[in-house]
Amino acid sequence: MKNVGMKPDSLRSAVAAARFYAPPHCLQRIASRDTEKGDPQASARIAGILAAKRTDELLPLCHPLPIHAAEVHFAIEADHVAIEAEVHTIGPTGVEMEALTAASMAALTLYDMLKPYAEPEELRIGDTHLLEKQGGKSHYPRHLKSPLAATVLMVSTPVANGHKPDAAGQSVVDALGKAGFEPIDYRVLPDDTEQVGDAVDEAVSTGAPLIVTVGGTGIGPKDKVVETVEPRITTPMPGLMEAARAFGTKRTPYAVMSRGVSGFIGSSLAVTFPGSRGGAEETMAALLPSLVHIVEIHQRFARGA
Repeated sequence: MKNVGMKPDSLRSAVAAARFYAPPHCLQRIASRDTEKGDPQASARIAGILAAKRTDELLPLCHPLPIHAAEVHFAIEADHVAIEAEVHTIGPTGVEMEALTAASMAALTLYDMLKPYAEPEELRIGDTHLLEKQGGKSHYPRHLKSPLAATVLMVSTPVANGHKPDAAGQSVVDALGKAGFEPIDYRVLPDDTEQVGDAVDEAVSTGAPLIVTVGGTGIGPKDKVVETVEPRITTPMPGLMEAARAFGTKRTPYAVMSRGVSGFIGSSLAVTFPGSRGGAEETMAALLPSLVHIVEIHQRFARGA
């Protein structure tokens, strides 16, 4: 079963279709809602909605999801009933399988209720497919359309002295590289406000679209990255780090200890990540779609588009 624990929740939806083929007299019974078992459209609708809500029990590798809305619609055509199922959730993974399962179960219910009125060869289910989906990485891209530069500043005296490996900073560099940021200026700095400030100023002067500091956002006496970066911010973007902390606290209560700040310094977006690998990876998972979107939008503004 795929691990979706590091994927942020987003509004997701899917629409799936299926067709139930039957002879005209059966289709008329569906239209008039008249079978010995009752109203076939009402029964198939309820069956489809219930199937959407219980897809994880039917398909072994599906994740359980909160279903916020589900509906099944029918259109009676010349030789078939066109079925559409629509499902909505807010979660870390999509509801394509829930919509497909709903459409399939609705078709099976029509088959069950009409089989007394036709020969087996006269009834058929087919054309089951996904019509559309929204949300997730297909709707909120995690990759740049074209490469943009980034600066990553790992701030840690033990790492700078070679006494500790830089797992957190490297994880940020790797994630940004996979997202299409290039070139990436990666540096390791001690917990020195002057050196950190100079490095941030240099990155801003070169026009780096994105500056990520890693470390120095906690409550220790040497954690001064926030005090160094925040006075330089010209356009605050507090929602970024608020989102990161909200994402992190669902995974560890210690995420509230991060004092990270974010915003534009001139034309550069600056974000301050925690110094632990787990904290950095959680922050990246929460923010990457937003970072990609913000820097691309800002680059268009800068070009006057």
